This record gives sequence, C-alpha cells and structure tokens, in this order.
Amino acid sequence: MTDSKQAFIHPMAVVERGAELGAGVHIGPFCHVSAGAQLGDNVDLASHVAILGTTIIGAGTKVFPQAVLGAPPQNAKHTGGPSRLIIGANCTIREGATMHAGTDSSRAETRVGDNGNFLAYTHIAHDCIVGDNVTFANGATLGGHCEIGNFVNIGGLTAIHQFVRVGDRAFVGGFSGIVGDVIPYGIVSGSRAKLRGLNIVGMKRSGMSRPDIHALRAAYRVIFDRTRPLAENLEAAKTQFEADSIAWQIISFMNSKEKRQFTVPPVGGLADDGSDDDD
Repeated sequence: MTDSKQAFIHPMAVVERGAELGAGVHIGPFCHVSAGAQLGDNVDLASHVAILGTTIIGAGTKVFPQAVLGAPPQNAKHTGGPSRLIIGANCTIREGATMHAGTDSSRAETRVGDNGNFLAYTHIAHDCIVGDNVTFANGATLGGHCEIGNFVNIGGLTAIHQFVRVGDRAFVGGFSGIVGDVIPYGIVSGSRAKLRGLNIVGMKRSGMSRPDIHALRAAYRVIFDRTRPLAENLEAAKTQFEADSIAWQIISFMNSKEKRQFTVPPVGGLADDGSDDDD
C-alpha cells in the first residue's frame, strides 16, 4: 500500500502498481520502482535509481543515482523462479552500486544488514549475507554466496571470491583478492591476500578491553604457529582457550564442519600482529 499523502514521487519517476511505499518515502526523477518492491519509511531514492524484482529496503536508507538493486542473479543456475533482495535500515548506497537478488536453486535471497555504507560502484552478488555496520569502499566486490560479518571494512577495488566468509570486525585492504575465509578481527591484504595480523585499532575503537585484546593475540599466535599444521594448532587452541569467549570467536569461526580454505599469514611472516604496544 502506498501512502500517497506522505510519499513524494517525482512526475518523471515510474512506480509500478503493487509497490509498497512507507511514510516519507522520496522518489526522485527517472527512478523505476518495480511492483514487488517494498520501501520502508523515509527511504530516499535520489534519481535514476532502479529497484527491480522483489526488493525490500529498510527505513531511512538513501540510494544515489545509477544504483541498481534487485536485478536477477548473474548465475546460470537461476531459472527465473522467486528470489529477493533484502536491504536493512539506514544504509547509504552510493552511485552505481549494484546488489542482486538470490538464486532460486540456492538461498533465493540476498540479505544486507543495517547501517551499511556502500560507496560508488560496489557490488553484492547473489545469495550473499552481509552484516550490520559494514563499509565497502569504492569498487569493492562480492562474488556469490559470500558471508560478511558485522563491522567489516572492505577497501576499494577489492574482490572477494564466491563462498568466502569474512568474520566480524575484520579489515580488508584495498586492491586485494580474497580467496580464503578471513578470521574475525583479522587484517588481510594483497593481490592473493595474506593475513597481516589483528585489527588492533578496530578493537580499541570498539571499546574492547586490554585483557581481551591480549587473549585474542595469544590465540592468534597458537593458531598460526608455523611449526605445526593449522588443523593441529586449532585443536590446541580449543583446549587452551576453551573458557575464553573472546578467543573462541576466532576458534569457532575456523571450526567449521566443512573443509574450508583460510587466508593465512605469508610464508616466513610472523604469526603475530606485529606490535606489542596495546596502550
């Protein structure tokens, strides 16, 4: 249902019959909103925005020109069946950004959390799950089926391979290619990215205590000790940090029933964050 008294629709915009518009929605010139769209209160489409298919956008989200949201997945397995894109509240989606709906033969849903900041020409592919409070810099790209945690920062012109997971509060440097899972709180970068340490700055900014930072660093050193295989290190970490809920965030992330590839430190690199100064 459209609340025409409170929603503004520019006369040069096209809003198909069946679209649901919340109170205070603003739809600028040359926008196209499909019949299956649902726009929450105070959603703002600046101009030249395409909202396609079954796309649900949370309250307060602002979308800039040339963004295309909810297009069918770029997946040959998609047969045209029902699928959708869900975007959370209070997101900023800048110029030329694209987010695709899910694949009908898979999750059939792409989901983006609240308070995301997606800069120009970012791309979220089919069947991805993106957490809250993320930042994607210009040109950051997700392949299909990726899972991105909360408070993740992804640098510009970075590509993340399909099915890769990135843990909470990780930092991904610009110009990087990510082909393996990134642990929570990790910093990764490189054309075939390597783990460079822990996001100490991000931990401090989040208010994490000094003892918790030390616990994460200790777990990091055990898990990525080069003298033993990674699987053996992970078992040792389970025993050593069983009672530590902070360290367990990394351990549980890596303790998947599936066989997964992880982004690890470079050969010859220190299995540490490179700094002993946590003040």
